[in-house]
Amino acid sequence: MARLNVNPTRMELSRLKKQLSTATRGHKLLKDKQDELMRRFILMVRENDKLRKEVEKELTASMSAFVLANSGINEYFTDELVTFSGEEVTLDIIEKNIMSVSVPMMNFHYDEAVNQAPLNYGYLNSNGELDEAMDKVSKVLPKLLELTEKEKTCQLMATEIEKTRRRVNALEYMTIPQLDETIYYIQMKLEENERADITRLIKIKDMGK
Repeated sequence: MARLNVNPTRMELSRLKKQLSTATRGHKLLKDKQDELMRRFILMVRENDKLRKEVEKELTASMSAFVLANSGINEYFTDELVTFSGEEVTLDIIEKNIMSVSVPMMNFHYDEAVNQAPLNYGYLNSNGELDEAMDKVSKVLPKLLELTEKEKTCQLMATEIEKTRRRVNALEYMTIPQLDETIYYIQMKLEENERADITRLIKIKDMGK
């Protein structure tokens, strides 16, 4: 590791020691942050994986119900049916902080009637399979939104972990070793200068006898 290009003075030595102390503390704080982010990230990934499997299972079931429903009613009616919603659904997104990472919190607002009748259609044109399909879709929507929130959170946390890891490595493998080596060099140089001064003083003293 190449040392820093500085003058070997006591003032520079004092400055570098303070800088080393700051870098060491910063490294510890960042390492602790990285470890805690990893712990939370792993928990979040497990939750996300479990929820994703549930959502995929429920979506597959709802799509199967739609396919079955389509076989018994006019496909043009089905297309028109899903074009317009029977209720207004709103989404509020706010941010929360996880270890200095801003992640989204999604609040899904809708009328409770959506669960019973998410779309406007008459029963004369529909069948039981269609009713079942619509029921399955309406029930999976909140989980789908929660999955979106968790996946975005995992993505943001992964980005922050990588940024923190690079900073930790830069301090651990570059900054701190450079400071250590430069401090050692200055200390050796100052000791060498002190020995040279003492030797000169002895010679001058001997010449005066």
